[in-house]
Amino acid sequence: QVQLTESGGGSVQAGASLRLSCQASRRSSGMGAMAWFRQAPGREREFVSAITWNLGAMSYADSVKGRFFISKDNAKITVYLQMNNLKPEDTAVYYCAAAGSYGLGWTSAGTYDTWGQGTQVTVSS
Repeated sequence: QVQLTESGGGSVQAGASLRLSCQASRRSSGMGAMAWFRQAPGREREFVSAITWNLGAMSYADSVKGRFFISKDNAKITVYLQMNNLKPEDTAVYYCAAAGSYGLGWTSAGTYDTWGQGTQVTVSS
């Protein structure tokens, strides 16, 4: 099974930027779509952004539209999440996920069957 490794989290001030990376251990048919989710303390895991591996179609949560940008590097088997103008409410553990097939449910955590360990993002005001 493919393994996903996130990196790039950290502690920043509001208004700063961070870029998260999610590197896959190998190419896999189980990577039709890649996504970022986040989970803040006491809250459910929520969708942030997703991208399809072949066509590069993208989706964003309303809360991050215009501030976060997802991209991929096929050669490096890596998906990125560029996070700009960070806000305290963006504080969470960010998880990378992969799904072999996704359909219309590609913003749902249940669609994804491979997950990374998560990387902490803390934004202070």
